[in-house]
Amino acid sequence: MADYQAPLRDMRFVLEEVLDAPAQWARLPALAGVVDGDTALAVLAEAGKLTAASIAPLNRSGDEEGCHWQDGAVRTPAGFVAAWRAWAEGGWVGVCGDPAYGGMGMPKALGAQIEEMLNSANLAFALYPMLTAGACLELSAHAGEELKTRYLPRLYSGEWAGVMCLTEPHAGTDLGLIRSRAEPQADGSYRLSGNKIFITGGEQDLTDNIVHLVLARLPDAPSGSRGISLFLVPKRLVNADGSPGARNAVHCGSIEHKMGIKGASTCVMNYDGASAWLVGEPHKGLAAMFTMMNYERLAVGIQGLAAGERSYQSAAAYARERLQSRAPHGTQAPEQIADPIIVHPDVRRMLLTMKALTEGGRAFSSYVALQLDAAKFSEDPLERQRAEGLVALLTPVAKAFLTDLGLEVCVLGQQVFGGHGYIREWGQEQLVRDVRITQIYEGTNGIQALDLAGRKLVASDGALYRLFSDEVHAFLDAADPALAEFTAPLAAALDNLDGLSVWLLEQGLRDPREIGAASVEYLQVFGYTVYAYLWARMAAAAWGRKDEGDFYAAKLATARFYFARLLPRIHSLSAAVRAGSATLYGLDAALF
Repeated sequence: MADYQAPLRDMRFVLEEVLDAPAQWARLPALAGVVDGDTALAVLAEAGKLTAASIAPLNRSGDEEGCHWQDGAVRTPAGFVAAWRAWAEGGWVGVCGDPAYGGMGMPKALGAQIEEMLNSANLAFALYPMLTAGACLELSAHAGEELKTRYLPRLYSGEWAGVMCLTEPHAGTDLGLIRSRAEPQADGSYRLSGNKIFITGGEQDLTDNIVHLVLARLPDAPSGSRGISLFLVPKRLVNADGSPGARNAVHCGSIEHKMGIKGASTCVMNYDGASAWLVGEPHKGLAAMFTMMNYERLAVGIQGLAAGERSYQSAAAYARERLQSRAPHGTQAPEQIADPIIVHPDVRRMLLTMKALTEGGRAFSSYVALQLDAAKFSEDPLERQRAEGLVALLTPVAKAFLTDLGLEVCVLGQQVFGGHGYIREWGQEQLVRDVRITQIYEGTNGIQALDLAGRKLVASDGALYRLFSDEVHAFLDAADPALAEFTAPLAAALDNLDGLSVWLLEQGLRDPREIGAASVEYLQVFGYTVYAYLWARMAAAAWGRKDEGDFYAAKLATARFYFARLLPRIHSLSAAVRAGSATLYGLDAALF
């Protein structure tokens, strides 16, 4: 597999030339003194060096070795402890954290690029800092001052790690079914008992303390999701001086043996009357978790994007070097025994699909991250409200669409390699195995589609959708007529999505089965249309500089491929949406 190199030039193009992120940061007081364009580029360059030199080389070896469990202890693959220390010492764990507690205070739009690099380098390793950042976000938003002061500085520094503990053997998507219990104590703490599964990083040897954020019920909790509270449960209790003390009643019962991400410890965790502290209000734990969900679901989407980027880099390098047959339009490398496979139409189709979906995904993830920054930092209530609405609408699309396409791109990369793609030494089969989980965890992609169609479209009576639609219509109204080759198909795609949204609104209000029947294909149509919007914006940014070098020429050529060969997928998907639910219920359950 080709050595990973961070796509810094493309990241700079998206942030500066397409989305104008530095200008947004400059007008948000909380960010204006923290980051500008030059600072952002310097930060990205340093992250690129570290991920390429220290973390990417552990990707295959970590997969080969995996994690080891014995008597409740977990050992991560060789090199992971040193890599964690290097990442933590650079301040990267807390790069977007609250400066009041030791974080760097960087915007999410910058953090999203760093997450992409880390996940491209080593998706399994990246889960440890990603979950720690999520725990920090949750504590920063909902914990009391005492808990923040005690835990956040050590989490941001990477001295300790954090994990999220939601799923139980009988309760996955339906968290209202959880049985873990927390009993109040006289000193204000709680004793928490229960069992959690699929806990990534629940036990590891990277840090000497792990902060578990656990969903559980209080004795007086109402039934269902309205009766869930959120608790902080440290692996080790914390002494008065802040140092880790006695072991808490928290134990790892086993680790899972998985298809991929083998360097990430996926644990069964047992809580046997463990000391715990309430985070936020009683019975409001699930609502508190949604503070983190928008960030974490985008982060999982970025994992799909990142795996695709790694696959594309490797496949493109291989296609330039692998000699097979002659080009259909005549010999291209007469000095060689055969032409490189990149001359063949089908190989170019696969590579261009990978390139268009990956670059479109980077623009999309960065766009959503900018909305998160505006929602968090803007002092204008209307701007903040609009950004919050766009985040709510687009988060399920980002999680599901980026990961669906991430798998597609990795499979294409494997296909470019032919038989060698099926062999472990080339790395493509690992990417396919690793990226597969991204469609499942943090809410399966089917659940994301239901969230988009049911909660975000129908439940808001289309109000959230109109935020996006109105923005794209405004872009089209102001577009240069010279860009018609990009804006005309975008306008047609938006008209189609507008009509499909109205249709689904009407059908869903009459029969709730129609929402579930249409939701997956509807999300896909939405995703391709979002990409069309961002590809039109990228084409507009490149158009004025098309004579300045290969980078801009390549951007325009890739945009043309997207509109000609990928955007038309919306037509069959739209037909499936409008087909309705009748055929799904035409077969009795006993006949499956």
